[in-house]
Amino acid sequence: VWTIGYTGQSPERLKAHMRNMNVFDVKTLKARGGVDKETGYSLDGDYFGLPWPCYGTPEMKHPGSPNLYDTSKHVMEGGGNFRANFGVDRDGVNLLAEDGSYSKGADITTGYPEFDHVLLKKLGWWDDLTEAEKKAAEGKNWKTDPSGGIIRVAMKLHGCHPFGNAKARAVVWNFPDPIPNHREPLYSTRPDLVAKYPTHDDKKAFWRLPTLFKTVQDANKDIGKQFPLIMSSGRLVEYEGGGEETRSNPYLAELQQEMFVEI
Repeated sequence: VWTIGYTGQSPERLKAHMRNMNVFDVKTLKARGGVDKETGYSLDGDYFGLPWPCYGTPEMKHPGSPNLYDTSKHVMEGGGNFRANFGVDRDGVNLLAEDGSYSKGADITTGYPEFDHVLLKKLGWWDDLTEAEKKAAEGKNWKTDPSGGIIRVAMKLHGCHPFGNAKARAVVWNFPDPIPNHREPLYSTRPDLVAKYPTHDDKKAFWRLPTLFKTVQDANKDIGKQFPLIMSSGRLVEYEGGGEETRSNPYLAELQQEMFVEI
């Protein structure tokens, strides 16, 4: 559950944000001081709404991540680095970050794998865990440690990200298309393009579920005769979706200033 990136949120923290919206900067979304009168919770340093990912337990007070992989900030100030989620090497090539590439204030200044009980012991950080955390974390990694202690020690005490520090991938070898290829939508008005750029084969287990691709596309190859127009909504390049949330970012709003309809 830690990997989902919402464990640092809690109803109490989010309610405190809503009661004290005035302390959050409208551009950075970061709280500038502020104490919730109802609970005494200090809002200082939190980003409004605790944006994903927000790591650890709510008590750890991770502020949320305004931008992913921002190495200019400490991991406990919303910074981070690219995750080591795909092994440490492939075909003899190092996948971890190189020397000098790390998030601000990290005790490890080079690439490192995901944290587990073995790595914590090798680094001499095992005793940073409480006795209860040690018992829970033995034999576990940051994703399976029920106490959250591995996350706490890595992030709060040593400025490291529990998911490791690696290079971003340009070739995604475990995707159907390691390098993105154009594939026509399942419901396309262009059967000539379907023939040239067909979709994927059906998958018996795609994220654990059977998923139809080619079967649906083949059954609807003449759909354009009945429905000649395609409506696409949202998914602008500049925004996550159509800008409902990210239009509040002045830089993105400058790039794509208006809503529009194209026919």
